[in-house]
This record gives sequence, C-alpha cells and structure tokens, in this order.
Amino acid sequence: MIEAHELTKDFDDFRAVDAVTLDVPAGSVLAVLGPNGAGKTTTVRMLTSILQPSAGWAKVAGYNVTKYPEAVRASVGVLTEQHGLYERMKAIEYLDFFGQVYRIPASVRRQRAYDLMERFGLTFALDKQLGEYSKGMKQKLALVRAMLHDPPVLLLDEPTSAMDPQSAKLVRDAIIELQRDKRTFLITTHNLAEAQALADRIAIIRGGRIIANGRFEELARQFVGEPVVELKTHGELNGLAHEIEDLVQVEESGANWLRYRVPDPTVTNPILVRRLVELGVELVELSSITQTLEEIYLQVVKEDEIHGGAVHEHLR
Repeated sequence: MIEAHELTKDFDDFRAVDAVTLDVPAGSVLAVLGPNGAGKTTTVRMLTSILQPSAGWAKVAGYNVTKYPEAVRASVGVLTEQHGLYERMKAIEYLDFFGQVYRIPASVRRQRAYDLMERFGLTFALDKQLGEYSKGMKQKLALVRAMLHDPPVLLLDEPTSAMDPQSAKLVRDAIIELQRDKRTFLITTHNLAEAQALADRIAIIRGGRIIANGRFEELARQFVGEPVVELKTHGELNGLAHEIEDLVQVEESGANWLRYRVPDPTVTNPILVRRLVELGVELVELSSITQTLEEIYLQVVKEDEIHGGAVHEHLR
C-alpha cells in the first residue's frame, strides 16, 4: 500500500530526505522514528503528494504520488503535527465541511462523523466550538477528520501526543481495530513504547536517511544481540554455568541466578529445564529479560555515529 524507492527531497543545497526506500504491505503498521529534523515530516509530505520529490518515486494505494496526486490524496488520511482546526466552527460543522470537500453524500458524512466522534468519546462536544476543545480533544478530532472519508491508508504524525493515558489507549485500540480491516498505517512518533506495541515494522531515520529498517525481533538481534533469559534457583548455583554452557551463552551470574543469551528460547528452554531436572537443580524462575525499542534505537544511532553516517544494509 505504500512503496517508496530512493525517495529524495532537496531544498536548494540542503538534502532533507536522502534515498528513502520503504515497503508497507496492506494491513500493516510502520513506525518511523527519528529526531526532530530527521526528514520524517518531509517524507510524509511527499507520500501525500504535497511535496514533489527531487528524485526517486513513491506509490500510495497503487497511485504514483507525482502522476496521480488527487487519487493519492483521496486514498490517505493524514494527521499532521499542526492540526489546522477552524476554531470558530462547531465540531459537527467542521466535519460536515470536510465531508463536502471529500464529496461524501450528506447522510453518509453525518452518520460517519457521529460514529467516529462516538468511537473517540467526543459526542458530548459535537456542538461545541473547537476553540473550547482541550489539546487532547483537538488531537482526537483531527484524527476523526483524517478518517472521515474512510481511507485505506493513514499517515499519522504523533497520533497520541497531548493525550491523557485513557485517550491514548483509546486511539491505540482504534488503530489495532482498523488494522484488522486491512487499513495500512505509517506512524511517526517519539513514543518508543507505543511504537513497539503497535508496529509490525520499524524504520529509523536520521539525517534524511533510513539507517535501520525491519521487524522488532530482527532489529533487536542485529543491534542488541540474542534474547536474554534469566534463571533463578533455590540455593546456590554451584558450577551450574559450566554444566549448561553447551546449551546457552552465559552472560552474567550471581549466587543463585544467571542470565544467558540464546537464539530461540522456545527451542532451548525446554531442553534446559530437562537438564536442570537431571542435575537435581530446584528451578524457581525462568523469565525473559524484555528487550526494548529504546535500547535498539540508541544502539542504532550510536553505530551510525561511529561509522560516520554509513547507511546500514536494510533488512528485508
């Protein structure tokens, strides 16, 4: 649903986006991470046919962003950092106006606006002027506007910023629900925990370049190593590390615990447990040490800095 090949954007002598290549299948969520000024917003603007690429090409919902800009805009819903809400209008008037812009029949657009406002808990504010809305309410209304014409692709810039935890969960749940209907999402965010929870794939952009791109598990293995498992026993280990070194790579240990790395815990752990039973070891706990997107992100950026900006080979 979203394809980009060597997508590039220059502003005079400044290269804002440098040969970005992306492939986002239908029904999937791509989270694009990176610092401010990395090129995320410029990339989104090219994907929505607002900016013309300087080089490369992109397609959204099968339409080339340069050749068929109107078809692209009809196929995407966009949540931007600056919402551009008309604050003297009431919410129902505002949504009706945009429904007309999208040429949605009157009865359909009114019902759809009500249904979406209900989904995001805003029906109580349908007749309020937008200037009376809180930041979180404005964010949700902008998301309703992006979804009003029922687009197959949604490009969301910081979709839960300024929201309280309950509202943010409501939006995340809506994204998961829409994904089941084969909606495709590209989300730019600084909320790494949210990206980890929602995204099928993660792309990290820095200096206009994609420096890492893949599934969470792939990126974790490439940049922070194999999964880590912690083992705790009743009583001291008494040389246990030596007894299991043919099965796992022990990283560190204490009096009654050790941590090890293993390529696939689902395969190795049952074998390890049988070994422990044979050795008469009383196992108290066997648990995975959760790898986080924050660890991966920081390591990716660190490696990019060390290698002087060399582009990492993209994971496919």
